[in-house]
Amino acid sequence: EAKNLLPYLGPHKMRDCFCTINLDQEEVYRTQVVEKSLSPFFSEEFYFEIPRTFQYLSFYVYDKNVLQRDLRIGKVAIKKEDLCHHSGRETWFSLQPVDSNSEVQGKVHLELKLNELITENGTVCQQLVVHIKACHGLPLINGQSCDPYATVSLVGPSRNDQKKTKVKKKTSNPQFNEIFYFEVTRSSSYTRKSQFQVEEEDIEKLEIRIDLWNNGNLVQDVFLGEIKVPVNVLRTDSSHQAWYLLQPRDNGNKSSKTDDLGSLRLNICYTEDYVLPSEYYGPLKTLLLKSPDVQPISASAAYILSEICRDKNDAVLPLVRLLLHHDKLVPFATAVAELDLKDTQDANTIFRGNSLATRCLDEMMKIVGGHYLKVTLKPILDEICDSSKSCEIDPIKLKEGDNVENNKENLRYYVDKLFSTIVKSSMSCPTVMCDIFYSLRQMATQRFPNDPHVQYSAVSSFVFLRFFAVAVVSPHTFHLRPHHPDAQTIRTLTLISKTIQTLGSWGSLSKSKSSFKETFMCEFFKMFQEEGYIMAVKKFLDEISSTETKESSGTSEPVHLKEGEMYKRAQGRTRIGKKNFKKRWFCLTSRELTYHKQPGKDAIYTIPVKNILAVEKLEESSFNKKNMFQVIHTEKPLYVQANNCVEANEWIDVLCRVSRCNQNRLSFYHPSVYLNGNWLCCQETGENTLGCKPCTAGVPADIQIDIDEDRETERIYSLFTLSLLKLQKMEEACGTIAVYQGPQKEPDDYSNFVIEDSVTTFKTIQQIKSIIEKLDEPHEKYRKKRSSSAKYGSKENPIVGKAS
Repeated sequence: EAKNLLPYLGPHKMRDCFCTINLDQEEVYRTQVVEKSLSPFFSEEFYFEIPRTFQYLSFYVYDKNVLQRDLRIGKVAIKKEDLCHHSGRETWFSLQPVDSNSEVQGKVHLELKLNELITENGTVCQQLVVHIKACHGLPLINGQSCDPYATVSLVGPSRNDQKKTKVKKKTSNPQFNEIFYFEVTRSSSYTRKSQFQVEEEDIEKLEIRIDLWNNGNLVQDVFLGEIKVPVNVLRTDSSHQAWYLLQPRDNGNKSSKTDDLGSLRLNICYTEDYVLPSEYYGPLKTLLLKSPDVQPISASAAYILSEICRDKNDAVLPLVRLLLHHDKLVPFATAVAELDLKDTQDANTIFRGNSLATRCLDEMMKIVGGHYLKVTLKPILDEICDSSKSCEIDPIKLKEGDNVENNKENLRYYVDKLFSTIVKSSMSCPTVMCDIFYSLRQMATQRFPNDPHVQYSAVSSFVFLRFFAVAVVSPHTFHLRPHHPDAQTIRTLTLISKTIQTLGSWGSLSKSKSSFKETFMCEFFKMFQEEGYIMAVKKFLDEISSTETKESSGTSEPVHLKEGEMYKRAQGRTRIGKKNFKKRWFCLTSRELTYHKQPGKDAIYTIPVKNILAVEKLEESSFNKKNMFQVIHTEKPLYVQANNCVEANEWIDVLCRVSRCNQNRLSFYHPSVYLNGNWLCCQETGENTLGCKPCTAGVPADIQIDIDEDRETERIYSLFTLSLLKLQKMEEACGTIAVYQGPQKEPDDYSNFVIEDSVTTFKTIQQIKSIIEKLDEPHEKYRKKRSSSAKYGSKENPIVGKAS
């Protein structure tokens, strides 16, 4: 959320705000617009893998402008090395002003030399040679690669000589390779003085300044960053070569005080893991996969991890994926749900808390239920979002001219349509969800044998409250809609979600009472308190929690993996030009990759997954465009441009995984394109020539589509390492309980832990510690190698120059 944003001058002080997340200056996520507020509450979560090196994670607050460009109110920029200090904490950051002089990213490769020259009259003078070689990672300007050039200046107390490179067109990684010469000193015997002659001792005050600019053609050039290198770096060595990070320039014209712009509250969780080869993870994986069989479950490695993590969610994400990958999730979730039930005294509150069991099920439903949501909800959600019918039934919120009866009819039509689709969808429900629902139902009946409704409320509390209702109210989060709906549509979806949630809440239906606090919702809900609705919910819950095994949804129909809008290059042989890049809607299932003119339209082009031979990045120089990748298949390669680096990486990753088992996968590929009779990368002339670069190494062929078990195990190792102190406390608590036969008067050490069996828990902790110690060794070796291999001034570890 943001607060105290700068108000408009004049009578209408409020703003329509949204926020973006950027890697340096590349936008990777955008929130919905919060209208008419100076303290907008966004409450949005975005999780992404970081696919490239970066300097800053930045957050920009914008004021939405319908007619002109959106106005940037302010920003928060956090250096990569500072992210770990803020990780896992909520922090209020002051918004900083945004001007082009502070919007800097990228690095410069520079070489300096001092030559001695003999002048015409025989005296010696020194000449400075500045070789500006290249830049890397310059920002996008308005979403496109820039047209950069550099100015090279020798600056001192009495001089400012400036020279300029050529402009390089449409690239973020320009290769300048230009050399400039500057006269530095003359010998003291040389008598004639001018402002361009400097005394020998003044070399201390000279510096080389490189300024990077984007050539604006008809508009003003945009500053991209600068570096300053003192000439005295050549005192000890006549040649100096290094990479430098570009720095911002503070030219004293900040538009306002930093505390005037307001502030932004963020909760950032940043992790950086080094994944070792598979063989290292065997013991830890084995210990974790034994968890479902450990008696009691609270003494298992997986449960202990959730107990010692500061945030249970950190543990749940990798655990669920790993257990799901090895078909161990159902027994584990069943065992932890049983532990939950022991503490549940009232059947009406069954599975309503935020426990390990409910979080595991939430995460599982997100992973395996994506396709189920798409086939069930997407067509109706598209209709709701595209039609913009008013469904407001709150008398206070009605707009002028609104008819509440019409709105009520619109809302009822949508609720009925959605409800009807959900209760007829049991055959699409993934097998793993059905298996867990069956277990929950059995356990709930045993725990509350006198309550005939509990077998249904145990299942409905997940499938309606935590699955369908959540997806309806935020369809973009579940990839059911490409963008945030507008404010009116969000309100409609909220009212539908509330009704669906209550319709599916077995307690409300069976006891013929609704849980609504608002009078208008109570009145509206009376329409649905009929026997037909109760029977439909009962039948649906019976079907998704029965013991009859269904054919796995993965084999009976294609699994929907990813979709989104990107640009593709025309397949024809016309000359390169902007007209060749067309916006298309891409859709990937486990069987085929298709693209369409618009979502929901027939496919224009289809590539069967079995025909994909390789998926690789495409060199930026091919079309002077960033974030491009190529899908090499049995016909002509498909060249695609994603909207940002995160999206490009996600598409490459999922396409690689789904096609990894294909028989004819390539071992070599061309990282660039075939144009004008030759490959740009290797200059070979034959279009069918073998690739010049090895394909990206794959993981084992039997891996599942979207779970990398080594990576998840590494995450779990990191979590155990971070929580070693708590693990130690838990171990001591086990010892205390075992010695004193139960808790003493001061149970501080172990009152926070669930320890049912101190002896078994103690043994598991010993095993965890032993495995973690063994895994520490290869990690330590890697850390040492990493710190010693990247020399300061290299491309991987550039020099951070001083700013103005």
